Amino acid sequence: MHGTQLKWLSIVDEHTRECLTLKCDRSITSEDVIDTLAELFAMRGVPAHIRSDNGPEFTANAIQRWLEQLDVGVLYIEPGSPWQNGYAESFHSRLRDEFLAVEEFETMVAARKLTAAWRDDYNHYRPHSSLGYQTPAEYAASSPHSAPELASATPQQAPPLRGGCQINQPVPS
Repeated sequence: MHGTQLKWLSIVDEHTRECLTLKCDRSITSEDVIDTLAELFAMRGVPAHIRSDNGPEFTANAIQRWLEQLDVGVLYIEPGSPWQNGYAESFHSRLRDEFLAVEEFETMVAARKLTAAWRDDYNHYRPHSSLGYQTPAEYAASSPHSAPELASATPQQAPPLRGGCQINQPVPS
């Protein structure tokens, strides 16, 4: 898609490292985030919190009100503090190096198909040293904390919560 900027919305489980959602589009709005989270919450349960950077699609009043109605806390990382979002930084590094730097997208349909295939490979065929060399899917299947509610391995600074997912700003192509 020559000259067209694409963005990816990723949602990663902090405990299992599963990429729960990886959506590709020309733009990502707060409404897109709400729709994506609603689908995910319907499938996996409503988490106690989400962790996010301060992108406008995550700080919009609409998403804050919606999450508040569901009693979902939001842990925003401090600007310029990528270490507070280490799982996301690691995931996005792999996304860039293993996927975005390798693939060329001729159409939006092709970009979405390739994105889905990469997500499947990441979750089911790519072992992680931090998971004892299991894939995220294998680890999730063996973890009592991962289903049906989203699990969380929050940094020490964050209060212990009953579960959560990590949400990350769209990755520009």
